[in-house]
This record gives sequence, C-alpha cells and structure tokens, in this order.
Amino acid sequence: MATIRKRSWVAPDGSAKSAWQVDYSDAAGKRRRKQFDRKRDAEAWLTRAAFDVTQGTHTPDSQSITIAKAGDHWIARGQREQLEPTTLAAYGQHLRLHIVPHCGARKLSQLTKPMVEGYRDHWVETLSRPMAARVLRSFTAIVAEAQRRGHVAQNVAQGVRIARQKRDKPKVVIPSKAHLKALLRSAQASAEPMALPMVMLALYAGLRASELRGLAWGAVDLRAATVSVNQRADAAGTIGNPKSAAGHRTVPLPPSAVKALKAWKLACPPTEAGLVFPSVGRREGQGGKPMPHRYVALNILAPVLKEAQLEGAGYNLHDLRHAAASLWIEQRVPPKRVQAWMGHSSIQVTFDTYGHLFEAIDQDAVVASAIEAELAS
Repeated sequence: MATIRKRSWVAPDGSAKSAWQVDYSDAAGKRRRKQFDRKRDAEAWLTRAAFDVTQGTHTPDSQSITIAKAGDHWIARGQREQLEPTTLAAYGQHLRLHIVPHCGARKLSQLTKPMVEGYRDHWVETLSRPMAARVLRSFTAIVAEAQRRGHVAQNVAQGVRIARQKRDKPKVVIPSKAHLKALLRSAQASAEPMALPMVMLALYAGLRASELRGLAWGAVDLRAATVSVNQRADAAGTIGNPKSAAGHRTVPLPPSAVKALKAWKLACPPTEAGLVFPSVGRREGQGGKPMPHRYVALNILAPVLKEAQLEGAGYNLHDLRHAAASLWIEQRVPPKRVQAWMGHSSIQVTFDTYGHLFEAIDQDAVVASAIEAELAS
C-alpha cells in the first residue's frame, strides 16, 4: 500500500525543514521512497507511479541512469555495430551539442511525454527544422536503447514528432540535352583521363558520387557492358555498403561508356583496393584510397563544366544522376526498372522524385494517339 506523509526535520544550520514523502512498493515488492516539496506534487507523482507499477512500466530513480549516460551507451552500441564514421560523428554531435547541454542530467525515470515535447520545442526554436528533427530522432533512439538495457520501462519519446512544414518540394535539376552534349564533348577533350568515364557512369548509369568514388574494377563487366554497385565510399573515404539494400544493383552501359572505361582501365594505376577512380595523391603506390569528394567536384567536374561554358549552371554529379533517370523515362523504361537501376529503396521514392516525368510521357502518348485517331477518321 502506498502512503504520503509529511516529514519534518532540523537542518544542520538549525533551520526547520519539511517535505512530503511517498512510500510505495515497486513491481518486485521492494519498498521505495520519494520526496517532494509540495503535497500536490507527491500526489500527482504517486498517481502516475501506481499506474506504472500495475502496468510493469515503473523504474525507480535508483535503478535509472541519466540521459547523458544513456547517450554514451547508445554511441557505444553504434561503435560495436560498426556504423559508418560519418554517422557516428553526427550522432555524437547531436548528443554533445544539443542533448546533453539541455537535458543530460535528467534521469530517464523522470521523463514524461510532456517533458520530451518541451525538449522538442526547444530544439525547434534553437535549431533549423531539419536539424531539430535529427536531434529528436537521436534522442528517441537513446531512450529506446536504454529501454532495451532495462534502465527504463517505456520510451515516452516514442510518438513525439516534429510536424512537417507544408511547402512545395523543389523539383530536381535536370540538365538539358544540349547541356549534356556539351558536357560530354568537354569531358572527352579534357586532359584529365578520369573525366570522361566518370561523367559517363554518372550520366548513363545514374551512379551516386559516393558510389563512383567507391567503385572497383571487379564491379565493371566490360564484356557484358554492365556496372554493378556493391559498395560506396563515405565522406571520410571509408568503403562500406551502399546507401540501402536496394543500392545493390547492376546497370547496363552503352557502347561509348564501355569504350571510355576500356581506355581508362589501361591507364588507371593499380591499387590494392582495385578502385576505378583512386586518389590522385597515391597513384604511384599500391594503396590508393577513394578520391575525396571535394577533389572530384573541384578538380574533375568543375574544369569540365567550365570548358563546356556551363560553370554558371551549378550542375553537380547528382544532377547527372537525375539526367540518367530522365533519359530512361523518356525511353519508356518501366518505373520498377527505373527504381532498380537508380537504387531507390521503394517505388514511392522514384515516383516522388520523378513522377512529373512519368506523367509527361503518359501525356505525350495520349496526344500522339489522339492525333493518329483524328487523321485516321
């Protein structure tokens, strides 16, 4: 049975002190005590604690840990599971800069949903909306890990969300065919032998920049005219799995891309990793690492764009990936195949990104059929 009683005592300085003490039994039958300055706070806490005990979701403060400590456990688990360094760095930043300073000393057992909603509101007010959403997701994951370890019985952060702002999603940037032709001519004339095969793989196979940087010759089948994506290089140059399970894919190559890759393979310095585009700084050795993304952008793509008089267009390798999708759609490649070749995790991602292109193709077909029907009548 739980009780609330007033407790009085004399402090070391001789002053009289009093508090309201809750005596209760936890789910295991062990007697527990918790103290409050005000009776109504004690009553409110007891009401909630009594319900949690009956539901088996009560965790005494003495068995709980702070949010900061739970965050350390969460990061440690990520290290054991060998998450990508860039991912761990982002999680560490969320914890160190935004979670611990604001609520790190709070014990998990003291968390309530309104309290978490208050944290969310603070992050929305002090951070950009996307960053606030990422920090909230990290916070929720921290509590989930603590729940898995038995430090807290329920995850009160689950279900706390940041509402999306209603705004028009910017359309993807797709270079015109005239610009693509100029870009290919410039890459072909470039003094950098990697320029043409790199541009062609982005344009004709839709590879992401990270996939280009992590591409190995073993994934390029020049006889079958295909390129397979089975790894990528992250921002730190670490080779790992593709962005998602769907990222593993094989994409066909046109003859011109095969020709460019054959020529580059003869000139490409061998490396231990067998990379198609090894780091320039170590071409002479046997341990060439993935080329830094910044080097690709500034030293390979930028000169090609400048020579093509397209430096003001602001194109990047991802825009060439979008161009690949648009060209496939124009050739009436089925949506599911476009999804597979792009490495999208779902067909919804494909439609969300390129739905307007599919609609345009459908409309073109309707117009053509209508003209044919009118002339045939």
